[in-house]
Amino acid sequence: MKDDWQLQDAKNRFSEVVDLALTQGPQSITRHGKKTAVLLSYRDFQKLKRRQGSLADFFHASPLGELDLGRPREFPRSVAL
Repeated sequence: MKDDWQLQDAKNRFSEVVDLALTQGPQSITRHGKKTAVLLSYRDFQKLKRRQGSLADFFHASPLGELDLGRPREFPRSVAL
């Protein structure tokens, strides 16, 4: 299974690169030996694009969401000058 392609090879064998992205997963494209792009299936793209929610939503949905993280008002914050 090939998943790293030199740019020229990817251009010449684009249909094969697309088929591999659909069946094997994302395909890396290199230019001058450095990874510069990734070809992935539309399905994989949609998964990445889907909104994941905010960090607050994550903590609210986790068991930690039930923790009381409020600060007692009888202990004021100290301000460093």
